[in-house]
Amino acid sequence: MRLPSLPSLSWMNRICLALTILCLASFFLPLPAQRQWSTVLVIISYLSFCLQTLRRHQDELATQHQGFSAELEQANAQSILIAYASQTGFAEQIALKTAQHLQDAGMTVAVSSMAAIKPETLAKTSRMLFILSTTGEGDAPDNAAAFTRLVMSQKVDLSHLHFAVLALGDRHYQQFCAFAHRVDLWLKHQQAHCLFDMIEVDNGDEGALRHWQHYLGVLSGHTEMADWSKPGYQDWIMTERELLNPGSLGGPAYRIACVPAQSANGADYAWQAGDIAEVGPDYPPDKDQVNKPANNMVERPPLPHREYSISSLPADGKLELLVRQMHRPDGSLGIGSGWLTAYAEIGQTIKLRIRENRNFHTPAHDCPLILIGNGTGLAGLRAHLKARAVSGHLRNWLFFGERNEAHDFFHREEILAWQTQGAISKLNLCFSRDQAERRYVQHALQEQAAEIQSWVEHGAAILICGSLQGMAEDVHQTLSNLLGLDTLENMAEAGLYRRDVY
Repeated sequence: MRLPSLPSLSWMNRICLALTILCLASFFLPLPAQRQWSTVLVIISYLSFCLQTLRRHQDELATQHQGFSAELEQANAQSILIAYASQTGFAEQIALKTAQHLQDAGMTVAVSSMAAIKPETLAKTSRMLFILSTTGEGDAPDNAAAFTRLVMSQKVDLSHLHFAVLALGDRHYQQFCAFAHRVDLWLKHQQAHCLFDMIEVDNGDEGALRHWQHYLGVLSGHTEMADWSKPGYQDWIMTERELLNPGSLGGPAYRIACVPAQSANGADYAWQAGDIAEVGPDYPPDKDQVNKPANNMVERPPLPHREYSISSLPADGKLELLVRQMHRPDGSLGIGSGWLTAYAEIGQTIKLRIRENRNFHTPAHDCPLILIGNGTGLAGLRAHLKARAVSGHLRNWLFFGERNEAHDFFHREEILAWQTQGAISKLNLCFSRDQAERRYVQHALQEQAAEIQSWVEHGAAILICGSLQGMAEDVHQTLSNLLGLDTLENMAEAGLYRRDVY
């Protein structure tokens, strides 16, 4: 039997062959020497195993890459470039998973290392997703070093580019996600536009990755694809469902109230103003399915989670949501809103998980607070107003917009009572259909420009909650014009400018 020549063997196979030869040779050594050799061989074998594992991981990534080009050859409305900066391979894995998700939704996708992103790449790309790890104390991964040095040192017109950033990091490090933040700021200074706000992932947090997947569904128009990871739901009981806008020209909006099915583990049900409820919807009742024998039941795949801003505090004794009833293109009710507003019954158990949303918590100190929102975005703002009232922090200014005051002034009595009691010191309401000319919250902001500037000069924080398309973009642009982009960025870095938009 003729052994293959060394040049035809991979470097990994050469190591294995060398280990085999060393093991055989060790039998001819004296016993003490054999023991020493055994120790050495164990160490070498372990290192060989690690190298083989790394090689297999690299081979798997290479196989996954085969399905995606590194460049968009023909850009169109459904094209998107995904760029990753990865030190350990995790960002690359998420990039490939993201690409597969979007490709399955019918989009044209390319995947590229940041090492290959040049100014000319940015110039010819209209939509990009950046999946960026931070290494060490706020440093760029090795494959993004050239981009940092050669591209980010330039001024480039990116007014045509729409982008989003997924930031991967570890909060144990002081400079959490610092590289991703630098890229995000640089893109904005080149006049690029956000598809949605940066999402930070702490140590691979699956909840944050599901939030990223939620936005991918919005981006692709396919929001019914299975979750990458199933949330660790708890059982809650729906106790109340109240229609808040009967007679409205808009979709029905409901206040939903739930309590834990088991109250023994109170820590599992704690939350702060700004946090999110991940709800696990179920299928609507199917009479044909119910009447079938158990052995003939068709097993249906689990539905993807839906996210809602929590509008109450634990001290209220219940978790409340403000849910707009949505419809699919075929006229059927949306997965999450249909389940909560129509299909689930009062007293029924629903699946729910609370997700911490650090980027929408308010500063703990008693600074002035400007709250801006529209529609069901009032939910997140309501929780903050409740928390501020309890804390005795009364310098609160609410801007809220909806269609008609007669039908769409959600939580009217509560808000007006807060104003009377002083928990809301200023209130601006914008009902767009109550006059001939449409009036939105950004118009009220422009009218109050001088006083908003004064509040910010006195240390005010700004919270925005509501629809990403339209309201959030217009409000951000209005505030940029009033305060300056540098001021908004400095406020964001200090935790004084925060958004929860969807």
